[in-house]
Amino acid sequence: MLVPLLLVFAIFYFLIIRPQNKRLKAHREMVAAVKRGDTIVTSGGLIGKVTKVTDDEVEAEIADGVRVHVVKGTIAEVRPKGQPVKADDAKK
Repeated sequence: MLVPLLLVFAIFYFLIIRPQNKRLKAHREMVAAVKRGDTIVTSGGLIGKVTKVTDDEVEAEIADGVRVHVVKGTIAEVRPKGQPVKADDAKK
């Protein structure tokens, strides 16, 4: 009776828990490495250039003269300086 239960737990660990922890760690490292000049994409879909970084927020310029404060946890993607625009973004 105990062996099937342990087997199910092992399957859950390797298929669900472990990959989730890896993604979470990678996201934390990405957010911690954000610096001035990087282009960010928020989880809400805003794309902006980082102008200022504080402990828990970044200030991003989303248009000429329009700056917003973004909580670091909502950053979905960081594009370093000089990275080319993806083909999907160029069409829009």
